[in-house]
Amino acid sequence: MFGTRIAAATASLAAAGLLAGAVPPAQATALQDNGGLQCRGKGVDPAAEIRYRSEVLIKAPLKTVWKLQTDVARWPAWQKPVTSAKRLDKGPLREGSRFRWTTPVPATPVTPATTLTITSTVRQLKEQKCIRWTGPAIGKGLRIDQGVHVWTFTKVKGGVLVRTEETHAGDQIETDVPLATEFLGMGLEAWLKALKTTAEARH
Repeated sequence: MFGTRIAAATASLAAAGLLAGAVPPAQATALQDNGGLQCRGKGVDPAAEIRYRSEVLIKAPLKTVWKLQTDVARWPAWQKPVTSAKRLDKGPLREGSRFRWTTPVPATPVTPATTLTITSTVRQLKEQKCIRWTGPAIGKGLRIDQGVHVWTFTKVKGGVLVRTEETHAGDQIETDVPLATEFLGMGLEAWLKALKTTAEARH
């Protein structure tokens, strides 16, 4: 699902950044320059100043990786920073599906410790190919006005290549774009690592 450390804390929208190591800013920049990911012709926010892209090869069947990523209600079972996750509709995840999830954010020099509540709406989805969702993240004293997150899944020799790209927008978090970008990257790298570890263990 993020100039001071306010921006750093917003990495929680990506779900796991608080437990990850720092991502070199040069890596974030290089990944941004390779063109944006898309799902059914739609990508991240082209105007957003805060963006990060990464990828990982997962040595597991595509159906295993896809199931883990789209079974939203079970995210807390394999992502420690996701403290709750709830579908707001029934049936398989599809375009128009909504889900709400929470993740704690530590105190910073200018904001208290809080919990971000992220309400995401699936905008585009192609079975076992890609998914794109958007939504705000709101906590006491901390807000991301809009996050846009794209995932693609490609079957390759040896497993599945998972690519992800996310943008954040909002006056508060844009006060320190480099710092916000770095911490967003931490979140996405940790999410990819958790997805890889869990999928490969199940395989």
